[in-house]
Amino acid sequence: MLIRKWPHHLLCLTLSLPLGSVLACGPDFPMRLLDNRGQTLSELPEGNFNFEVSRLGGSIAGLKNIAPATGNQDYSYGEEAGQPSPRDLAEQVGLSVEQQALVKQLRSVADARQVEVDGKALPPELMFYLAGAAAFNAADYALAAEYFHKVLALPADQRPLRSTWAAYSLGRALFAMNLQVDTVPSLLAQSQLAFEQTRQLSIDGFSDPLELGVASLGEEARVVRAAGDWNRAIELYATQNRHGSPVGYSSLKQLVAELAAMPETSLAQLLQGKPVQQLVTASLISRLGWSFGEQPPNELKLIKLLQNSTRGTLENADRLAAVNYQQGDYASAKAFLEHAGDGGLAWWLRAKLALRDGDKVAATAAYAKAAQAFPQNESWGERMTPDFDYESLQPKCRVEGESAILALQRGDYLQAFDQLYRSQDIYWLDAATVAERVLTVDELKHYVDTNVQVPTPFSLQDVEAYAAQKEAEGSDHVAAPLTVAAKLRNLLGRRLLREGRYNEAPVYFDNPRLFSLAKWYGELRHDAESKWWPTKRAFAYFHAADLSRHFGMELLGYEMSPDYATFEGKLQPSKHRS
Repeated sequence: MLIRKWPHHLLCLTLSLPLGSVLACGPDFPMRLLDNRGQTLSELPEGNFNFEVSRLGGSIAGLKNIAPATGNQDYSYGEEAGQPSPRDLAEQVGLSVEQQALVKQLRSVADARQVEVDGKALPPELMFYLAGAAAFNAADYALAAEYFHKVLALPADQRPLRSTWAAYSLGRALFAMNLQVDTVPSLLAQSQLAFEQTRQLSIDGFSDPLELGVASLGEEARVVRAAGDWNRAIELYATQNRHGSPVGYSSLKQLVAELAAMPETSLAQLLQGKPVQQLVTASLISRLGWSFGEQPPNELKLIKLLQNSTRGTLENADRLAAVNYQQGDYASAKAFLEHAGDGGLAWWLRAKLALRDGDKVAATAAYAKAAQAFPQNESWGERMTPDFDYESLQPKCRVEGESAILALQRGDYLQAFDQLYRSQDIYWLDAATVAERVLTVDELKHYVDTNVQVPTPFSLQDVEAYAAQKEAEGSDHVAAPLTVAAKLRNLLGRRLLREGRYNEAPVYFDNPRLFSLAKWYGELRHDAESKWWPTKRAFAYFHAADLSRHFGMELLGYEMSPDYATFEGKLQPSKHRS
């Protein structure tokens, strides 16, 4: 049954074909690197736009990141439900009950001068800010700017609550004044300075409950873009994104769409700027806006202009090489890689190009350097393959998985298994295939005994409680979730039982229930083959058969084909799609 026992020519043939059948039933399945090894080795998966733009811009020292709860907040929800807005709640902080009531009342006054009169009882920073807000809401931006200037002109100890608010609102008022007339460079410059001041005030510790320091980055980006500076706008949005603001991320996506819609002449000029070039490259690597099928015309335009604008460019060379590789321009990809340094992506591409040249030795070495260069925790998120399987793309794991294919081809079976197993859940189906169909049982047992710790077993009570919970939730999956280490040990235990090594098998099962069942099954099979009286043997065979009838998947099933214990036996194999 094991591939390793087949004649050499059949082994070579088998290693050129998929190990196991592709699953047909069900909506989504994990990607299997071994299903189509040629495609796995040749393709460069699309990147992740969120990850790529996180490499742009930079963090500002002292500026706090957006709190996760704020970043995920739907600001419209509270207003639609009749609840106070985040601004209204923040405006009450640090005030007495009387001040809170007066601030709420003044928010309904439309005349800024009246607010100043009615708000005399408030501290000057509150009164001036509320008057400026009323003027802003009335579209009297010049008057609003006057009031916000008055807040900022107060001594620092007299404006602890509204300094960041006033600077931020001043920047918005000045920008709105600019929109009312033809572009006035002086107004744009003043607006930009106000947003810079907002960040500095936030860094200096002035009250910033609405996180306006980070929001000012996006507002300033609008200002500089209106002045024609796309490069600075991208840097500001990227920095806003780095500080956790979803606005920065969505704004960068919007800029990509606007760049793609530009006339070629204008776009070619903008692509001379490094930030624009990096943003377009990030979108192309990530296939932002499309996935499979026919490539949008705007994407093709971006690629052509990017290739023309980056001739001689050395920075961002690994990403530029990736774009060219994805487009099938291998000569350009190789040229960029000469300047791409020793990052993980650069070595990954070098490995793929070496395979295209038929140099498996160089490819193996490049894969090893790529696996070493990629951080363990780098993730490009979820992706859907052309076959509509899903993959949690962690470059380090993917690189090691591709290297495992080469290890299989040269007969380093244990290394191949180890590289796949290290991905844990990501490529577990591939690791399980090699564990069941390629390694000998003794090789697998030695690997498990020396490398895989015994997981803390679930108690019978834990298993029953989890199953009861899932049944109460109406879930079809009532088995307690297992770690990959437990899955591998169960796989080994079932394989040992199938091969008649009954005494060795029970200790590898993950819970006391399976341990007892495996031990009982082994005793029955031993009795069936050793008892003197035929009736005793028949009795043991019958009960062993009955046990396998009710618990066969847990005790004897293959993790992969033909039983698919990994899916609890609910799926059926079909012909491979390729």
